[in-house]
Amino acid sequence: MRPWLGAPYPLGTTFDGAGTNFALYSQVAEYVELCLFDDEGTETRVRLPEARGFVHHGYLPGVGPGQRYGFRVHGPHDPARGLRCNPAKLLVDPYAKAVDGQVEWNEALFGYTFGATHRRNDADSARYVPKSVVVSPYFDWGNENRLRVPYHETVIYEAHVRGLTMRHPDVPERLRGTYAGLAHPAVIDHLTRLGVTAVELMPVHEFLHDHALQARGLRNYWGYNTIGFFAPHSGYAAHGSDGAQVQEFKAMVRTLHEAGIEVILDVVYNHTAEGNHLGPTLSMRGIDNEAYYRLVDDDPAYYMDYTGTGNSLNARDPHSLQLIMDSLRYWVLDMHVDGFRFDLASALAREFYDVDRLSAFFDIVQQDPVISQVKLIAEPWDVGPGGYQVGNFPPLWTEWNGKYRDTVRDFWRGEPATLGEFASRITGSSDLYQGDGRRPVASINFVTCHDGFTLADLVSYDDKHNEDNGEDNNDGHNDNRSWNCGVEGPTDDRAVNELRRRQSRNIIATMMLSQGVPMLLHGDEMGRTQGGNNNAYCQDNEIAWMDWSLAGDNADLTDFTAAITALRHRHPIFRRTRFFAGSPIRSGDELRDIAWFTPKGREMTQVDWGARFGRCVVAFLNGDGITDLDVRGQRITDDSFLLCFNAHARDVEVTAPGEAYGAEWTVVVDTATGEVFADPGGALAAGRGEGGPDRARVVKAGGSVVLPARSLLLLRRTAVAR
Repeated sequence: MRPWLGAPYPLGTTFDGAGTNFALYSQVAEYVELCLFDDEGTETRVRLPEARGFVHHGYLPGVGPGQRYGFRVHGPHDPARGLRCNPAKLLVDPYAKAVDGQVEWNEALFGYTFGATHRRNDADSARYVPKSVVVSPYFDWGNENRLRVPYHETVIYEAHVRGLTMRHPDVPERLRGTYAGLAHPAVIDHLTRLGVTAVELMPVHEFLHDHALQARGLRNYWGYNTIGFFAPHSGYAAHGSDGAQVQEFKAMVRTLHEAGIEVILDVVYNHTAEGNHLGPTLSMRGIDNEAYYRLVDDDPAYYMDYTGTGNSLNARDPHSLQLIMDSLRYWVLDMHVDGFRFDLASALAREFYDVDRLSAFFDIVQQDPVISQVKLIAEPWDVGPGGYQVGNFPPLWTEWNGKYRDTVRDFWRGEPATLGEFASRITGSSDLYQGDGRRPVASINFVTCHDGFTLADLVSYDDKHNEDNGEDNNDGHNDNRSWNCGVEGPTDDRAVNELRRRQSRNIIATMMLSQGVPMLLHGDEMGRTQGGNNNAYCQDNEIAWMDWSLAGDNADLTDFTAAITALRHRHPIFRRTRFFAGSPIRSGDELRDIAWFTPKGREMTQVDWGARFGRCVVAFLNGDGITDLDVRGQRITDDSFLLCFNAHARDVEVTAPGEAYGAEWTVVVDTATGEVFADPGGALAAGRGEGGPDRARVVKAGGSVVLPARSLLLLRRTAVAR
């Protein structure tokens, strides 16, 4: 097979209808062999005929979609100097748009001999390595339009492609755990009923299952072990792994978009599956180790590790940075995703040692005409020194607000001295985001996510129970800020179970009524449990899969979640685009945009905020004090509300403020009963049956209402003083 010269760009493979161009960057390679595999696994090697700008390339007429391939890189092998080329190792194309198969763990995958790490291992690895696949770029998107849902109208649902559907009774068995299964009408109906506007999918880039996990009979369920930044994970495909997974993924995105739901990807550009200096040679390590990985400056045989996985991608190198940006653009332009959540994003911002807000990665994202226009969400920490960077990302970015998570957990479990910070967190965390010009939507408000307890477990366990992970319960977080409500784990105690349900409603309602962008962990709306496992990264089984029978068992919680989300969508006061100013909107206005009251109806003082055991507060939200503008430039107005929180273990009598704030108030949300009452002007499903004005409690100015122990009340102003 005689190749043509081809072109050095774009990198990876490009099928043009008549043949395929292959291009691979390696500054250290002397030459590169393209290895083609037929259906029987027979290998044909073709030397790429040209190299320009360190890109080795060639064009093969007649080669098209479905062709399996890999590379062998001939070059220097001197691990002590950071050079790890070895043509005996078949390498996955870093730009492969599809990957077929999984690693079969064997000593041949490693660049050294077991028991003698200084000795080069020249055993051929081809039979043990997944193969890259040429794919067709053509797909019928129909009339699909980008949704571009504004952040302030966004409700995120963090989901796992496999875990979401593996136990869904209405999804055909052959589609469960797949992209097609996630796009099934039964799943989409559930998401739309909840008011979800975006699914944030845990890693779908091609990833590997670690040898250590497989030896324990486990798998890398979460997927934070990437080997292909362009390829959708073949294990989530219902229709084969010869490139069909690309078409299936696109069809899933198209279907979700038709339902008004955006797709955000959890991406892992901070490390790869090749591990530390003792890891396998599968792709970039054997292509150009120095370019792709952060090596220890004075001992390049070893890797810098800001991720806890053995290596860190080298975002300082222009070609490694190009890989990241090309990948992001591909997923936006070709796969039509709507944004990204960056795992351990601080690792990408390390120019030298410290996390740098002016790093090359941020600079290039800021100016990119494609990436700068989609949703960019940072997990603003890594495991290296100084890696916790909540509030410190550039203005274009939003962040998983870890301080929101911790504060809301502490408040509702009754920790002392949390009242002031709680007030800051639920109003958008202006202390974190206002100083650099960001808005409340910079805060992604979450209380649970894949990493840690589910919501049901957060209110059912004081301690983690990770024994099934095979690490003697030493893995996972110890600082869970959870409370078991008096009994560890499952119980038949009705009072304990009712308190747990109430605490779950408190947390969901707090998220939906906070300023910022709420994020719900899949299954929290129906009480999904992992049995106290707070690190289910390796549990590809019923421990982590969503149990859809809970949708019936805990229908009241699902109804409540849908109702409170609908209320949020209806009322712009809960999704402001600007921070509260704490002052009148115009000169002469008597009411501020927000005011805080004690349970006795008087305004909060510094003494009240500083009270160590202050666990009850009332916020007045002025619907006439919104400074947001609609698309026509008109100022938005809304109803006014009283938002009442009580984390005490006892009931508190709350007095409504004076007539200046409102003559009459009506309860519309009560987490103690789980009811969301009908909202005049728009029907809202109630948490327990249909609420109505005849059942709602009405409070006059200066009158009082009982705020039950550990509960939240939301009152809407239904009359103003004459």
